[in-house]
Amino acid sequence: MRVNTFQVVPRIPERLSRLREIALNVLWSWDEEVRSVFRRIDRDLWDQSGQDPMLMLSRASQTRLDELANDDAYLALYDRVVERLERYLKERTYWDRRYPTRPLVAYFLAEYGLAECLPIYSGGLGLLSGHHLKSASDLGVPLVGVGLLYQQGYFRQYLATDGWQQESYPVNDFHNMALEVALDARGQPLRVEVRLAGETASVLVWKVTVGRLPLYLLDTNVPENPRHIQDVTDQLYGGNEETRIRQEIVLGIGGFRALTALGLRPDVCHMNEGHSAFLSIERIRMLMREHHLSFAEAMQAARAGSLFTTHTPVPAGFDVFPRELMTRYLSDCVSELGISLDELLALGRRPGDHSGPFNMAGFAIRTSAHVNAVSRLHGDVSRRILREYIPAVPEEEVPVGYVTNGVHTRSVLSREMSQLFDRYLGMDWWRDPGQHDSWARVDAIPDEELWATHARRRERLVAFARRRLVQQMARRGATARELEHVQGVLSTQALTIGFARRFATYKRAGLVLQDIDRLGRILRDIDRPVQIIFAGKAHPKDTEGKDVLRRVVQFCTNEHFRARAVFIEDYDITVARYLLQGVDVWLNTPRRGMEASGTSGMKVLPNGGLNLSILDGWWCEGHTPEVGWAIGRGEDYQDYAYQDAIESNALYEILEKEIVPLFYTRSADGMPREWIRRMKASMRTLSPQFSTNRMVGEYAERYYRPTAAAYSRLSANNFAGARALAAWKTRVEAQWPAVSVESVDATDGQRRVVDDTVPVSTVVRLGSLDPHDVAVEVYYGAVDANRDIAHAKIAPLRHVETLPEGRHKYIGDVPCGQSGIMGYTVRIRPHHDDASNLFVTGLMTWA
Repeated sequence: MRVNTFQVVPRIPERLSRLREIALNVLWSWDEEVRSVFRRIDRDLWDQSGQDPMLMLSRASQTRLDELANDDAYLALYDRVVERLERYLKERTYWDRRYPTRPLVAYFLAEYGLAECLPIYSGGLGLLSGHHLKSASDLGVPLVGVGLLYQQGYFRQYLATDGWQQESYPVNDFHNMALEVALDARGQPLRVEVRLAGETASVLVWKVTVGRLPLYLLDTNVPENPRHIQDVTDQLYGGNEETRIRQEIVLGIGGFRALTALGLRPDVCHMNEGHSAFLSIERIRMLMREHHLSFAEAMQAARAGSLFTTHTPVPAGFDVFPRELMTRYLSDCVSELGISLDELLALGRRPGDHSGPFNMAGFAIRTSAHVNAVSRLHGDVSRRILREYIPAVPEEEVPVGYVTNGVHTRSVLSREMSQLFDRYLGMDWWRDPGQHDSWARVDAIPDEELWATHARRRERLVAFARRRLVQQMARRGATARELEHVQGVLSTQALTIGFARRFATYKRAGLVLQDIDRLGRILRDIDRPVQIIFAGKAHPKDTEGKDVLRRVVQFCTNEHFRARAVFIEDYDITVARYLLQGVDVWLNTPRRGMEASGTSGMKVLPNGGLNLSILDGWWCEGHTPEVGWAIGRGEDYQDYAYQDAIESNALYEILEKEIVPLFYTRSADGMPREWIRRMKASMRTLSPQFSTNRMVGEYAERYYRPTAAAYSRLSANNFAGARALAAWKTRVEAQWPAVSVESVDATDGQRRVVDDTVPVSTVVRLGSLDPHDVAVEVYYGAVDANRDIAHAKIAPLRHVETLPEGRHKYIGDVPCGQSGIMGYTVRIRPHHDDASNLFVTGLMTWA
């Protein structure tokens, strides 16, 4: 049966003709005044539509729209919003004021969390990417996003009577969402094609406008595709291994083709996680075809313009594909690249591994000039787990930097707190939330006003939690008496703790439940009551996570605790907003080293909440006693049961002896002055530090601009630099077996005093290579009990003499910066001014 389709859109009065344009720009998701133009249409419909402007416009009555077209008060608001949008789009930005050029950055990710009404995200990674785009827009960074548009998005959660998580998958109606079909140069819907195991898949491209920048989303659910191809973009992280490789081909290869079809040629490709790493294949193929480059030459150019961000702290978080799938899905690409499948597979395998699976993170490392983690501690963890791809390099030198994550302040800030900041920080405070100067006047906010504002948000949280609990229990067939009881749970005055996140086992949602009796005494204290609100989802296939979630739910429904502990179903941006804006304390209990960064605790900072957390992820950098509490001192444990016992006891101790007494210690006027002092200290010092404006600015300065400059150098003069670099690399790799350290002057047994130096002289063999092709270095530091150099430092040695038979003499000095047994050795590595991250070649020779 053939079905002809057409779209019906609301008939918006001419006087309000730009409402649809405003709705299609998700600036409303972080600008309160822009959002108000929709809320004023119909407050009840606004909430019923999930605060979705496009859906709301489609459901608003024509009578109401016509009425508003003649409402002077509404028209004044509408005109202000139109003018506000135009001013935002046209004004000079941070980037314009700071940098003279605008290289294009393409930001690739599998999920984006921009707003409730665009459910194409699963959790923290998606929300981070949404905040990244928003801050890039605010700062004027020349960036374009690329992702996938999922027909079902992520699942909705509901609970069985025993607390076991159930899932449903509502179907997204793209035509009533804040997105539109992207158009090609002829004004027609843009489609690109990719090959999937010998079949051609047609991919429709959609566009979401995020302030000043576009996000392009790829959709295979089009009629011309067979059903199994349509389903490629059906579910986020759904399906099996084959579904995943199909999605990642569409994202990487299809995404880059979509940009090309739009006339966008990125200077920098920013790959977030390895999901999009196949984009390098398409970028290389395009360079080969358009500029007649060899694979090696195109590889050097593409690599110079690529950045890879890893977000996982465990090897199991990287996608891997067996040879059989790679053969089925990448054979077409391999033939176009002029290389063998084994050569491609080698780029995603450990050195010397000729039969293992293809690792997307390994491939991303080898096709990127820069690699970064998302917190300082995660950088250490990532260097350890990624070292297997660069085994010749000491762990501390594995080329993984870090940019600590942040949050988009205006997206997480409550309306009431924003109004308070307008009064005391200045009307333009929000323009630079990543600068400490913007928060300097937090101390000027009167304690009474800050506490009253925070207390109102706690009251709103309690009211919201009660409403949601009534809805949850009504769905499960609760009696009228049970529903009446639920309406009285929680207190608007009690110390309120929030715990909401993905229920992965390493996040240890059950740590606070280790000693139920002790926790019960804390919660039910008549004079100093405490309450805790839980929310979160377990992955549909994570049985252990679901079991932890059920345990939490059963605790919350126990008659002894249900007045002080609740679980809110179907955690999403709406639930998160109420929690993060209303809690007094945000609880975070991951197993140390397993939280790459975490951002949920960052979102309470500008709202006045304080953090109580394990020293993991971002909290390692943020914690001081003046701004929050740390559980433990950053210890690592081998025995997890012992760790849980120690850290749960520490958690209870902090609650009993520090947090609860501090919250309930009041001055004569009833104000918790010391608590408020900590709120202000946390706001003032941590809000700018953990802002995505700071984060995106750091990406721009440390990665985007240098990467774009490197790509520009290699692509100039018909890619002369890329051709020369590829030839140099081929020559060095061929000659490297002849490279060796012949001799190093011995110093064993000698003594030196602090601040002295030890002269070093070495003779190296370079074969036919030139001294300009290498860096000869001394690697030195304190020697541990195993005679290994710990916490090594590097100093260059200088070439002083060319000797016969390809031998060269280098000299230098080792500084004696501390007392103790010191050691050094000499190494040789390739060096080229136009090459970044040459460690990935695995070429390094030690004495």
